Amino acid sequence: MTTLPTSSRAWHLVRRPIGWPVPEDFALVESPVTEPGAGRILVRNLHLSVDPYMRGRMNDVKSYIPAFELDKPMTGGAVGEVIASNDERFAVGDHVLHDLGWREYADLKADFATKVSAELAPLSAYLGVLGMPGLTAYAGLFDVASFKEGDTVFVSGAAGAVGSQVGQMAKLRGAKRVVGSAGSTDKIKVLTEEYGFDAAFNYKDEAPVAQQLREVAPEGIDVYFDNVGGEHLEAAIGALTVHGRATLCGAISGYNDTVPVPGPRNMIQIIGKRLRLTGVLVADHAALQPQFIEEVSAWIRSGELKYDETLVEGIEHNVDAFLGMLRGQNTGKMIVSLGE
Repeated sequence: MTTLPTSSRAWHLVRRPIGWPVPEDFALVESPVTEPGAGRILVRNLHLSVDPYMRGRMNDVKSYIPAFELDKPMTGGAVGEVIASNDERFAVGDHVLHDLGWREYADLKADFATKVSAELAPLSAYLGVLGMPGLTAYAGLFDVASFKEGDTVFVSGAAGAVGSQVGQMAKLRGAKRVVGSAGSTDKIKVLTEEYGFDAAFNYKDEAPVAQQLREVAPEGIDVYFDNVGGEHLEAAIGALTVHGRATLCGAISGYNDTVPVPGPRNMIQIIGKRLRLTGVLVADHAALQPQFIEEVSAWIRSGELKYDETLVEGIEHNVDAFLGMLRGQNTGKMIVSLGE
């Protein structure tokens, strides 16, 4: 019989950040672990996800997802191993995906866990390329943006967990041209030499984003996948062709601003060009999950679709990983690994 741990550490939000979060906004708290009750499982977390949307949950405002409660364990995507089960659907040793991250051990209702296979892909991939970011890319490009063969696609934040997949998926489905932006020379190299982007630019260079976008997509763009917002969105509106489509996935450039940021100054072009700008929430596209897993896992097995992970070791560094992700220190998916 497996000996259960007596305690588990979990990260709590202890005060709401103003502007950029700082380590003092969080606390690593220890609590006891007990046998799971009826219909529940106990999971030893192996990999934890940190994602941009979590910054919004630290604000006490009405949104599509509830705010983190103060002085309680935070949540987020996690993959782990079942070490105790009080539900016939799960056995000790099963690997599961669930939403009680930011902690070492998770006691959760079995209904909220999904079995995953280490034979199909590394377990950490279920937090990235085969998880929420991957499905966001897939649904946002093919469903929301109505991508079609021959489109020219621009992806902002293209070296991140979502953007890196959007660009490759577009190429695999027959895009005419795929261009992206990222925040370093090294990331630009990854986009063009590993991910197959036709061109990319460093948005941190002195030249305005609009100018750099014109240089890499002189004939304009048909689809824009927005992970950044701000100057990028304004530049994309200017570059979109008539009846162009934009998927608005994130606006990380403004997540830590303390005052509202003015919107794009060229929104009048949305009317004349008959543009379609649509937000995407992955939860709306759960029906695509089987198709997504089948197609994307095949691309991974064939080597046609590549992905990167930036791994940070140890629960003690969960906050460091989160802040690093907000600063763009990751290539691909940022993951906290607790060891398999």
